[in-house]
Amino acid sequence: MNSFEQAAPAGRDAVLLIHGFTGSTAAMKPWAEHFEQQGFATATPVLPGHETRWQDMLSVPFGEWIAATEKAFDDLQARHARVFVAGLSMGGALALHLATRRNVAGVSLVNPGLVVDNRVAPYTKWLRLAVRSVKPIANDIARPGADERAYPRTPVAAVAQLYALFAQVRARLPLVDAPVQLFRSSVDHVVSDESVRALTAGLRPGILREQVSLPDSRHVATLDYDASLIFERSAQFFTELVADGEGLVSDQQQD
Repeated sequence: MNSFEQAAPAGRDAVLLIHGFTGSTAAMKPWAEHFEQQGFATATPVLPGHETRWQDMLSVPFGEWIAATEKAFDDLQARHARVFVAGLSMGGALALHLATRRNVAGVSLVNPGLVVDNRVAPYTKWLRLAVRSVKPIANDIARPGADERAYPRTPVAAVAQLYALFAQVRARLPLVDAPVQLFRSSVDHVVSDESVRALTAGLRPGILREQVSLPDSRHVATLDYDASLIFERSAQFFTELVADGEGLVSDQQQD
């Protein structure tokens, strides 16, 4: 796993930022830079199979994505007082899964995926034997010129892993204890409102603390017109949790 971490004094609070399916850390770096300006340390791991070529995703099980986020979180937790998690799309699902297995101080989600909106998705574990890839889901962004540097094709075998990951995360949502913030674009051609409904139905009452509408953005909202709103409100959310004394928990979840 490749990653980068912005250096900061040990003991300071940190944010782990997780990119989306077939995407890249390019969609997260401006967000990370804002957190750094607000005094947080950050880490933005490259998920296994990403930022090389789409064929490299063909043999990656979703468990490797989970393991990569857990390792990145553990590395941050060893050096910082609190670790928050921010995720885009599939990165949102991984952030929620992480919150069921680690002492996550708070979670900020941008258009999180929890449901694959395609009727053939349940059959991709067999379809992958006949079809290697389909058209990309990249750059659903309203702002001209923005580029998330995603793959030009979507591997069908990886879609099968995404489908399995989402099912596991939905089943674990009642285990999330960390406060959650949700950003939702008014137009999203990648993740439908089915994922939002799954999130709100699965979380226990009181866990979803804040919902923020993004009226001028599409799926990759961290690179879109409402990016500054995401950056400011998420940093404020985490800062307020620190002020309230949340996020310092003695026993680490490992189930």
